[in-house]
Amino acid sequence: MSIKEIFPRKIKLITKKKTRKLSYYINAFLHSNGKTESPQNKLVLFSTFLLILVGLYSFSVFHNDFELMNVKRMGSTFGAIFGVVGLILLAYKAIMFLYILYNYFKYKPIASVTDDELPTCTVIVPAYNEGKQVWDTLMSLEKSDYPKDKLQLLAIDDGSLDDTWDWILDAKDKLGDRLEIFKQPKNKGKRHALYRGFNVGTGDIFVTVDSDSIVNTDTIRHLVSPFVNNEDCGAVAGNIRVLNNKKAMLPKMLDVSFVLSFEFVRSAESNLNSVLCTPGALAAYRSTAVHNCLPEWINQTFMGQPSDIGEDRAMTNMILKQGKHVLFQKNAVAFTNVPEEYPGLYKMFIRWGRSNVRENLEMAKYVFTDFRAGSKFGIRSLFISQFLKILMSYPMVFFMLFFVLVHPLLFLGSTLVSILIFSSFSVLFFTNKYKSFEGFWAYSYSILYTFGLFWITPYAIATANRRGWLTRGLVEKK
Repeated sequence: MSIKEIFPRKIKLITKKKTRKLSYYINAFLHSNGKTESPQNKLVLFSTFLLILVGLYSFSVFHNDFELMNVKRMGSTFGAIFGVVGLILLAYKAIMFLYILYNYFKYKPIASVTDDELPTCTVIVPAYNEGKQVWDTLMSLEKSDYPKDKLQLLAIDDGSLDDTWDWILDAKDKLGDRLEIFKQPKNKGKRHALYRGFNVGTGDIFVTVDSDSIVNTDTIRHLVSPFVNNEDCGAVAGNIRVLNNKKAMLPKMLDVSFVLSFEFVRSAESNLNSVLCTPGALAAYRSTAVHNCLPEWINQTFMGQPSDIGEDRAMTNMILKQGKHVLFQKNAVAFTNVPEEYPGLYKMFIRWGRSNVRENLEMAKYVFTDFRAGSKFGIRSLFISQFLKILMSYPMVFFMLFFVLVHPLLFLGSTLVSILIFSSFSVLFFTNKYKSFEGFWAYSYSILYTFGLFWITPYAIATANRRGWLTRGLVEKK
Protein backbone atom coordinates (compact mmCIF):
# COMPACT_ATOMS: atom_id res chain seq x y z
CA MET A 1 0.00 0.00 0.00
CA SER A 2 1.43 3.38 -1.02
CA ILE A 3 1.49 6.58 1.00
CA LYS A 4 -0.94 8.14 -1.47
CA GLU A 5 -3.45 5.33 -0.81
CA ILE A 6 -3.17 5.87 2.95
CA PHE A 7 -3.34 9.66 2.77
CA PRO A 8 -5.74 10.76 0.00
CA ARG A 9 -4.39 14.30 -0.23
CA LYS A 10 -1.27 14.76 -2.25
CA ILE A 11 1.90 15.31 -0.29
CA LYS A 12 2.77 18.39 -2.34
CA LEU A 13 -0.52 20.04 -1.39
CA ILE A 14 0.14 19.34 2.29
CA THR A 15 3.66 20.69 1.90
CA LYS A 16 2.46 23.96 0.37
CA LYS A 17 -0.17 24.52 3.06
CA LYS A 18 2.24 23.82 5.92
CA THR A 19 4.90 26.00 4.29
CA ARG A 20 2.55 28.97 3.94
CA LYS A 21 1.34 28.62 7.53
CA LEU A 22 4.86 28.23 8.91
CA SER A 23 6.06 31.21 6.87
CA TYR A 24 3.25 33.38 8.25
CA TYR A 25 4.01 32.56 11.88
CA ILE A 26 7.78 32.89 11.49
CA ASN A 27 7.29 36.31 9.93
CA ALA A 28 4.95 37.32 12.78
CA PHE A 29 7.50 36.11 15.33
CA LEU A 30 10.33 38.12 13.82
CA HIS A 31 8.27 41.28 13.62
CA SER A 32 6.77 40.96 17.11
CA ASN A 33 10.17 40.39 18.68
CA GLY A 34 12.30 42.45 16.37
CA LYS A 35 13.45 44.82 19.11
CA THR A 36 14.66 42.08 21.44
CA GLU A 37 15.89 39.27 19.20
CA SER A 38 19.56 39.52 18.28
CA PRO A 39 20.75 39.10 14.66
CA GLN A 40 22.24 35.75 15.66
CA ASN A 41 18.91 34.54 17.02
CA LYS A 42 17.10 35.70 13.89
CA LEU A 43 19.66 33.85 11.78
CA VAL A 44 19.05 30.65 13.71
CA LEU A 45 15.28 30.98 13.31
CA PHE A 46 15.61 31.63 9.59
CA SER A 47 17.96 28.64 9.29
CA THR A 48 15.44 26.48 11.13
CA PHE A 49 12.70 27.61 8.79
CA LEU A 50 14.81 26.97 5.68
CA LEU A 51 15.95 23.59 6.95
CA ILE A 52 12.35 22.51 7.47
CA LEU A 53 11.54 23.67 3.94
CA VAL A 54 14.42 21.58 2.62
CA GLY A 55 13.10 18.63 4.58
CA LEU A 56 9.58 19.04 3.20
CA TYR A 57 10.89 19.30 -0.33
CA SER A 58 13.26 16.33 -0.09
CA PHE A 59 10.57 14.18 1.49
CA SER A 60 8.11 15.03 -1.29
CA VAL A 61 10.78 14.18 -3.91
CA PHE A 62 12.06 10.96 -2.35
CA HIS A 63 8.94 9.50 -0.76
CA ASN A 64 8.72 6.91 -3.57
CA ASP A 65 12.18 5.69 -2.55
CA PHE A 66 10.91 5.36 0.97
CA GLU A 67 8.06 3.16 -0.21
CA LEU A 68 10.48 0.94 -2.13
CA MET A 69 12.72 0.65 0.92
CA ASN A 70 9.72 -0.23 3.03
CA VAL A 71 8.65 -2.97 0.60
CA LYS A 72 12.16 -4.48 0.58
CA ARG A 73 12.41 -4.28 4.36
CA MET A 74 9.06 -5.96 4.90
CA GLY A 75 10.16 -8.70 2.51
CA SER A 76 12.81 -9.89 4.96
CA THR A 77 12.08 -11.66 8.24
CA PHE A 78 14.14 -9.20 10.27
CA GLY A 79 12.60 -6.22 8.53
CA ALA A 80 9.07 -7.53 9.06
CA ILE A 81 9.69 -8.10 12.77
CA PHE A 82 11.27 -4.66 13.13
CA GLY A 83 8.35 -3.10 11.27
CA VAL A 84 5.74 -4.79 13.43
CA VAL A 85 7.56 -3.81 16.62
CA GLY A 86 7.86 -0.27 15.32
CA LEU A 87 4.12 -0.06 14.61
CA ILE A 88 3.30 -1.42 18.06
CA LEU A 89 5.57 1.15 19.71
CA LEU A 90 4.12 3.94 17.57
CA ALA A 91 0.59 2.87 18.48
CA TYR A 92 1.52 2.74 22.18
CA LYS A 93 3.08 6.19 21.95
CA ALA A 94 -0.07 7.57 20.31
CA ILE A 95 -2.28 6.00 22.98
CA MET A 96 -0.06 7.37 25.74
CA PHE A 97 -0.21 10.84 24.21
CA LEU A 98 -4.01 10.71 24.19
CA TYR A 99 -3.96 9.40 27.78
CA ILE A 100 -1.69 12.26 28.85
CA LEU A 101 -3.85 14.73 26.95
CA TYR A 102 -7.00 13.47 28.70
CA ASN A 103 -5.40 13.77 32.14
CA TYR A 104 -4.00 17.21 31.28
CA PHE A 105 -7.52 18.51 30.67
CA LYS A 106 -8.68 16.93 33.94
CA TYR A 107 -5.92 18.63 35.96
CA LYS A 108 -6.56 21.70 38.12
CA PRO A 109 -4.03 23.29 40.48
CA ILE A 110 -5.07 23.53 44.11
CA ALA A 111 -5.90 27.04 45.28
CA SER A 112 -4.01 28.53 48.19
CA VAL A 113 -5.39 27.84 51.63
CA THR A 114 -5.75 30.53 54.29
CA ASP A 115 -2.88 31.75 56.47
CA ASP A 116 -4.32 29.90 59.47
CA GLU A 117 -4.40 26.63 57.52
CA LEU A 118 -0.88 26.92 56.12
CA PRO A 119 1.57 24.48 57.78
CA THR A 120 4.94 25.38 59.23
CA CYS A 121 7.50 25.31 56.44
CA THR A 122 11.29 25.00 56.23
CA VAL A 123 12.87 26.28 53.01
CA ILE A 124 16.32 24.81 52.30
CA VAL A 125 18.69 26.49 49.84
CA PRO A 126 21.87 24.48 49.15
CA ALA A 127 24.58 26.46 47.35
CA TYR A 128 27.89 25.68 45.69
CA ASN A 129 29.95 28.18 43.67
CA GLU A 130 26.83 30.25 43.05
CA GLY A 131 28.18 33.75 43.76
CA LYS A 132 25.68 36.59 44.01
CA GLN A 133 22.84 34.51 42.60
CA VAL A 134 22.31 32.82 45.99
CA TRP A 135 21.73 36.29 47.51
CA ASP A 136 19.04 36.98 44.89
CA THR A 137 17.43 33.63 45.66
CA LEU A 138 17.31 34.29 49.40
CA MET A 139 15.92 37.79 48.89
CA SER A 140 13.11 36.47 46.71
CA LEU A 141 12.24 33.86 49.34
CA GLU A 142 12.17 36.46 52.13
CA LYS A 143 9.57 38.42 50.18
CA SER A 144 7.22 35.42 50.14
CA ASP A 145 3.60 36.07 51.05
CA TYR A 146 3.74 33.50 53.84
CA PRO A 147 3.20 33.94 57.59
CA LYS A 148 6.62 34.89 58.97
CA ASP A 149 6.17 32.83 62.13
CA LYS A 150 5.56 29.71 60.01
CA LEU A 151 8.49 30.10 57.60
CA GLN A 152 12.04 28.95 58.39
CA LEU A 153 14.78 29.88 55.88
CA LEU A 154 18.00 27.84 55.74
CA ALA A 155 21.00 28.54 53.49
CA ILE A 156 23.75 25.90 53.33
CA ASP A 157 27.07 26.56 51.61
CA ASP A 158 28.43 23.24 50.41
CA GLY A 159 32.11 24.17 50.63
CA SER A 160 32.11 26.73 47.81
CA LEU A 161 35.42 27.88 46.34
CA ASP A 162 34.20 31.31 45.26
CA ASP A 163 32.48 34.17 47.14
CA THR A 164 29.19 32.33 47.73
CA TRP A 165 29.66 32.32 51.52
CA ASP A 166 30.27 36.09 51.49
CA TRP A 167 26.93 36.63 49.74
CA ILE A 168 25.19 34.32 52.22
CA LEU A 169 26.71 36.34 55.08
CA ASP A 170 25.46 39.54 53.45
CA ALA A 171 21.97 38.05 53.20
CA LYS A 172 22.21 37.11 56.88
CA ASP A 173 23.13 40.70 57.76
CA LYS A 174 20.05 41.97 55.95
CA LEU A 175 17.58 39.31 57.05
CA GLY A 176 18.83 38.74 60.61
CA ASP A 177 16.99 36.01 62.49
CA ARG A 178 14.80 35.38 59.44
CA LEU A 179 17.69 33.39 57.94
CA GLU A 180 19.79 30.57 59.41
CA ILE A 181 23.06 29.83 57.65
CA PHE A 182 25.40 26.84 57.66
CA LYS A 183 28.70 26.05 55.98
CA GLN A 184 29.86 22.54 55.15
CA PRO A 185 33.55 21.99 56.07
CA LYS A 186 34.18 20.77 52.52
CA ASN A 187 32.23 20.10 49.35
CA LYS A 188 30.26 16.88 49.87
CA GLY A 189 27.56 17.31 47.23
CA LYS A 190 24.03 18.71 47.08
CA ARG A 191 22.52 15.59 48.64
CA HIS A 192 24.57 16.03 51.81
CA ALA A 193 23.75 19.74 51.99
CA LEU A 194 20.05 18.94 51.78
CA TYR A 195 20.51 16.15 54.34
CA ARG A 196 21.83 18.68 56.81
CA GLY A 197 18.85 20.92 56.12
CA PHE A 198 16.39 18.06 56.57
CA ASN A 199 17.92 17.30 59.98
CA VAL A 200 18.03 20.94 61.12
CA GLY A 201 14.64 21.99 59.74
CA THR A 202 11.66 22.05 62.07
CA GLY A 203 8.79 22.64 59.62
CA ASP A 204 5.99 20.20 58.85
CA ILE A 205 6.86 20.74 55.19
CA PHE A 206 10.33 20.91 53.64
CA VAL A 207 10.75 23.08 50.54
CA THR A 208 13.95 22.80 48.49
CA VAL A 209 14.97 25.67 46.21
CA ASP A 210 18.08 25.74 44.03
CA SER A 211 20.46 28.61 44.71
CA ASP A 212 20.15 29.87 41.13
CA SER A 213 16.36 30.19 41.24
CA ILE A 214 13.94 33.04 41.90
CA VAL A 215 10.41 32.53 43.24
CA ASN A 216 7.28 34.64 43.02
CA THR A 217 5.82 36.08 46.20
CA ASP A 218 2.95 33.56 46.19
CA THR A 219 5.03 30.54 45.14
CA ILE A 220 5.62 28.95 48.55
CA ARG A 221 2.01 29.21 49.75
CA HIS A 222 0.74 27.69 46.49
CA LEU A 223 3.37 24.96 46.66
CA VAL A 224 2.46 23.73 50.16
CA SER A 225 -1.34 24.10 49.96
CA PRO A 226 -1.94 20.57 48.57
CA PHE A 227 -0.58 19.06 51.79
CA VAL A 228 -3.46 20.65 53.71
CA ASN A 229 -6.19 19.28 51.45
CA ASN A 230 -4.68 15.84 50.82
CA GLU A 231 -3.41 13.75 53.72
CA ASP A 232 -1.91 11.25 51.27
CA CYS A 233 0.18 13.94 49.56
CA GLY A 234 3.86 13.24 50.19
CA ALA A 235 5.49 15.66 47.74
CA VAL A 236 4.67 18.51 45.37
CA ALA A 237 6.57 19.62 42.26
CA GLY A 238 6.81 23.30 41.42
CA ASN A 239 6.45 24.86 37.97
CA ILE A 240 9.87 25.72 36.53
CA ARG A 241 10.53 28.43 33.97
CA VAL A 242 13.87 29.68 32.63
CA LEU A 243 15.33 32.81 34.24
CA ASN A 244 18.15 33.65 31.79
CA ASN A 245 16.09 33.46 28.60
CA LYS A 246 16.31 37.09 27.52
CA LYS A 247 19.15 36.83 24.99
CA ALA A 248 20.85 33.43 24.64
CA MET A 249 19.30 30.89 22.29
CA LEU A 250 19.57 27.72 24.37
CA PRO A 251 17.66 29.18 27.35
CA LYS A 252 14.91 30.33 24.96
CA MET A 253 14.64 26.80 23.59
CA LEU A 254 14.68 25.24 27.04
CA ASP A 255 11.99 27.61 28.30
CA VAL A 256 9.59 26.27 25.67
CA SER A 257 10.65 22.73 26.50
CA PHE A 258 10.11 23.31 30.23
CA VAL A 259 6.59 24.63 29.66
CA LEU A 260 5.64 21.43 27.84
CA SER A 261 7.42 19.21 30.36
CA PHE A 262 5.85 20.84 33.41
CA GLU A 263 2.56 22.41 32.42
CA PHE A 264 1.52 19.58 30.09
CA VAL A 265 3.25 16.36 31.18
CA ARG A 266 3.42 16.96 34.94
CA SER A 267 -0.13 18.31 34.97
CA ALA A 268 -1.26 14.96 33.56
CA GLU A 269 0.95 13.03 35.97
CA SER A 270 -0.47 15.05 38.85
CA ASN A 271 -4.01 14.08 37.91
CA LEU A 272 -2.79 10.49 38.36
CA ASN A 273 -1.21 11.43 41.72
CA SER A 274 2.06 10.23 40.24
CA VAL A 275 4.50 12.99 39.28
CA LEU A 276 7.67 11.01 38.65
CA CYS A 277 10.18 13.73 39.49
CA THR A 278 10.00 16.75 41.76
CA PRO A 279 12.53 19.27 40.41
CA GLY A 280 15.47 20.36 42.51
CA ALA A 281 14.78 23.97 41.55
CA LEU A 282 11.49 23.94 43.48
CA ALA A 283 9.86 21.08 45.36
CA ALA A 284 8.05 20.44 48.63
CA TYR A 285 8.00 17.31 50.81
CA ARG A 286 6.02 16.27 53.86
CA SER A 287 8.63 16.04 56.64
CA THR A 288 7.35 12.68 57.90
CA ALA A 289 7.69 11.19 54.39
CA VAL A 290 11.23 12.53 54.14
CA HIS A 291 12.31 11.13 57.50
CA ASN A 292 10.78 7.75 56.62
CA CYS A 293 13.29 7.34 53.79
CA LEU A 294 16.11 9.67 54.86
CA PRO A 295 18.64 6.95 55.89
CA GLU A 296 18.05 5.05 52.64
CA TRP A 297 18.25 8.28 50.60
CA ILE A 298 21.53 9.58 52.05
CA ASN A 299 23.18 6.15 51.81
CA GLN A 300 21.86 5.32 48.34
CA THR A 301 24.32 3.57 46.04
CA PHE A 302 24.37 2.41 42.44
CA MET A 303 26.62 -0.44 41.35
CA GLY A 304 28.61 -0.07 44.56
CA GLN A 305 29.16 3.69 44.16
CA PRO A 306 27.56 6.35 46.41
CA SER A 307 24.86 8.27 44.53
CA ASP A 308 25.82 11.92 44.24
CA ILE A 309 23.35 12.88 41.49
CA GLY A 310 19.60 12.59 41.01
CA GLU A 311 18.74 13.40 44.61
CA ASP A 312 15.40 14.94 43.56
CA ARG A 313 14.29 11.97 41.45
CA ALA A 314 15.48 9.56 44.17
CA MET A 315 13.49 11.35 46.88
CA THR A 316 10.39 11.36 44.66
CA ASN A 317 10.81 7.67 43.96
CA MET A 318 11.14 6.78 47.63
CA ILE A 319 8.08 8.83 48.56
CA LEU A 320 6.01 7.22 45.80
CA LYS A 321 7.19 3.84 47.09
CA GLN A 322 5.65 4.71 50.48
CA GLY A 323 2.27 4.85 48.75
CA LYS A 324 2.12 8.65 48.90
CA HIS A 325 0.74 10.93 46.22
CA VAL A 326 3.11 13.26 44.37
CA LEU A 327 1.40 16.28 42.81
CA PHE A 328 2.21 19.29 40.64
CA GLN A 329 1.27 22.90 41.31
CA LYS A 330 1.16 24.94 38.11
CA ASN A 331 0.58 28.13 40.13
CA ALA A 332 3.81 27.68 42.16
CA VAL A 333 6.42 29.16 39.83
CA ALA A 334 10.19 29.40 40.09
CA PHE A 335 12.59 30.82 37.51
CA THR A 336 15.96 29.09 37.25
CA ASN A 337 19.17 29.53 35.28
CA VAL A 338 20.08 26.98 32.61
CA PRO A 339 23.23 26.48 30.51
CA GLU A 340 23.74 28.98 27.71
CA GLU A 341 26.29 26.93 25.77
CA TYR A 342 26.28 23.44 24.29
CA PRO A 343 28.87 21.84 26.65
CA GLY A 344 26.90 22.88 29.71
CA LEU A 345 23.67 21.67 28.12
CA TYR A 346 24.86 18.18 27.24
CA LYS A 347 26.50 17.75 30.64
CA MET A 348 23.22 18.65 32.34
CA PHE A 349 21.36 16.17 30.14
CA ILE A 350 23.91 13.43 30.82
CA ARG A 351 23.39 13.92 34.56
CA TRP A 352 19.62 13.80 34.12
CA GLY A 353 19.92 10.78 31.84
CA ARG A 354 22.02 8.79 34.32
CA SER A 355 19.59 9.61 37.10
CA ASN A 356 16.68 8.55 34.89
CA VAL A 357 18.30 5.17 34.20
CA ARG A 358 19.06 4.54 37.87
CA GLU A 359 15.67 5.54 39.21
CA ASN A 360 13.71 3.65 36.57
CA LEU A 361 15.56 0.52 37.65
CA GLU A 362 14.66 1.30 41.26
CA MET A 363 11.05 2.00 40.32
CA ALA A 364 10.80 -1.35 38.55
CA LYS A 365 11.28 -3.06 41.93
CA TYR A 366 8.00 -1.78 43.39
CA VAL A 367 5.73 -0.30 40.73
CA PHE A 368 4.07 -3.64 39.92
CA THR A 369 3.52 -4.51 43.59
CA ASP A 370 0.61 -3.47 45.79
CA PHE A 371 2.58 -0.46 47.03
CA ARG A 372 -0.36 1.90 47.50
CA ALA A 373 -4.14 1.95 47.81
CA GLY A 374 -6.34 2.67 44.83
CA SER A 375 -5.67 2.36 41.12
CA LYS A 376 -2.07 1.94 40.06
CA PHE A 377 -2.77 1.85 36.32
CA GLY A 378 -1.66 5.46 35.77
CA ILE A 379 1.72 5.26 37.44
CA ARG A 380 2.44 1.90 35.82
CA SER A 381 1.61 3.32 32.39
CA LEU A 382 3.93 6.27 33.01
CA PHE A 383 6.70 3.93 34.13
CA ILE A 384 6.33 1.67 31.08
CA SER A 385 6.44 4.70 28.79
CA GLN A 386 9.67 5.95 30.39
CA PHE A 387 11.24 2.51 30.46
CA LEU A 388 10.49 1.95 26.77
CA LYS A 389 12.28 5.18 25.89
CA ILE A 390 15.39 3.84 27.61
CA LEU A 391 14.99 0.35 26.20
CA MET A 392 14.60 1.55 22.61
CA SER A 393 17.40 4.12 22.65
CA TYR A 394 20.05 1.83 21.16
CA PRO A 395 17.80 0.32 18.43
CA MET A 396 16.69 3.83 17.45
CA VAL A 397 20.28 5.06 17.14
CA PHE A 398 21.16 1.98 15.09
CA PHE A 399 18.16 2.53 12.83
CA MET A 400 19.02 6.21 12.42
CA LEU A 401 22.64 5.51 11.43
CA PHE A 402 21.52 2.78 9.03
CA PHE A 403 19.00 5.17 7.46
CA VAL A 404 21.68 7.87 7.10
CA LEU A 405 24.01 5.48 5.28
CA VAL A 406 21.34 4.03 2.99
CA HIS A 407 19.53 7.22 1.99
CA PRO A 408 20.80 10.40 3.69
CA LEU A 409 18.51 12.83 1.83
CA LEU A 410 15.42 10.80 2.59
CA PHE A 411 16.52 10.55 6.22
CA LEU A 412 16.93 14.31 6.41
CA GLY A 413 13.56 14.92 4.79
CA SER A 414 11.54 12.44 6.82
CA THR A 415 13.21 13.52 10.07
CA LEU A 416 12.52 17.20 9.47
CA VAL A 417 8.93 16.49 8.48
CA SER A 418 8.51 14.54 11.73
CA ILE A 419 9.99 17.48 13.66
CA LEU A 420 7.57 19.86 11.97
CA ILE A 421 4.59 17.67 12.84
CA PHE A 422 5.43 16.76 16.44
CA SER A 423 7.02 20.08 17.46
CA SER A 424 3.99 21.98 16.21
CA PHE A 425 2.14 20.75 19.29
CA SER A 426 4.77 22.39 21.54
CA VAL A 427 4.55 25.59 19.50
CA LEU A 428 0.76 25.72 19.70
CA PHE A 429 0.71 24.79 23.38
CA PHE A 430 3.18 27.53 24.35
CA THR A 431 1.67 30.15 22.05
CA ASN A 432 -1.85 29.48 23.30
CA LYS A 433 -0.86 29.68 26.99
CA TYR A 434 1.46 32.68 26.86
CA LYS A 435 0.28 34.48 23.72
CA SER A 436 3.86 34.67 22.55
CA PHE A 437 5.59 33.54 19.39
CA GLU A 438 8.57 32.47 21.49
CA GLY A 439 7.10 29.00 21.10
CA PHE A 440 8.75 28.80 17.67
CA TRP A 441 11.99 27.97 19.44
CA ALA A 442 10.49 24.49 19.82
CA TYR A 443 11.40 23.78 16.19
CA SER A 444 15.01 24.85 16.70
CA TYR A 445 15.24 22.86 19.92
CA SER A 446 13.88 19.71 18.28
CA ILE A 447 16.43 19.99 15.49
CA LEU A 448 19.21 20.51 18.02
CA TYR A 449 18.06 17.57 20.13
CA THR A 450 17.60 15.24 17.14
CA PHE A 451 20.95 15.93 15.50
CA GLY A 452 23.07 17.16 18.41
CA LEU A 453 21.81 15.38 21.54
CA PHE A 454 20.50 12.04 20.25
CA TRP A 455 23.49 10.31 21.80
CA ILE A 456 22.70 11.39 25.37
CA THR A 457 20.44 8.51 26.44
CA PRO A 458 22.63 5.70 25.01
CA TYR A 459 25.69 7.32 26.58
CA ALA A 460 23.90 7.80 29.91
CA ILE A 461 22.94 4.12 29.93
CA ALA A 462 26.51 3.02 29.21
CA THR A 463 27.92 5.32 31.92
CA ALA A 464 25.10 5.16 34.47
CA ASN A 465 27.52 4.13 37.23
CA ARG A 466 29.72 7.21 36.86
CA ARG A 467 29.65 9.88 39.52
CA GLY A 468 29.97 13.67 39.29
CA TRP A 469 27.70 16.69 38.93
CA LEU A 470 29.55 17.84 35.77
CA THR A 471 28.21 21.43 35.71
CA ARG A 472 29.09 23.04 39.04
CA GLY A 473 32.72 23.98 38.66
CA LEU A 474 34.17 27.48 38.69
CA VAL A 475 34.78 27.31 34.95
CA GLU A 476 31.06 27.04 34.25
CA LYS A 477 30.11 29.72 36.75
CA LYS A 478 32.75 32.27 35.73
